Amino acid sequence: MTGLTTHVLDTASGKPAEGLSIDLYRLNGETREKLKTVVTNSDGRVDGGPILIGETFLAGEYELVFHAGAYLRARGVALDEPAFLDVIPIRFGISDTTAHYHVPLLLSPYGYSTYRGS
Repeated sequence: MTGLTTHVLDTASGKPAEGLSIDLYRLNGETREKLKTVVTNSDGRVDGGPILIGETFLAGEYELVFHAGAYLRARGVALDEPAFLDVIPIRFGISDTTAHYHVPLLLSPYGYSTYRGS
């Protein structure tokens, strides 16, 4: 498979992060072009396959913006105001358009981690 995918797990609850909104941007220097907004399903993934695929899957720099604070508040998690983690931007590069880029997020109210998955 080629393209860009993500998967969000709520490590505080031990479950997939359902209903988390994610914005995808293409970066060109300091300019950000918003490509789309997606929302995670009951498995913490995005319905409909890769977020970017085919002719939209271009080499370059990108940013996924995970709206963690809104997700956590909607689940009834009491957060400080302002929240320690509200919006989580992850910038990454795509150099090989024949490859699969998977950018998972492991999330809790006070920490997160990511990596290039498979």
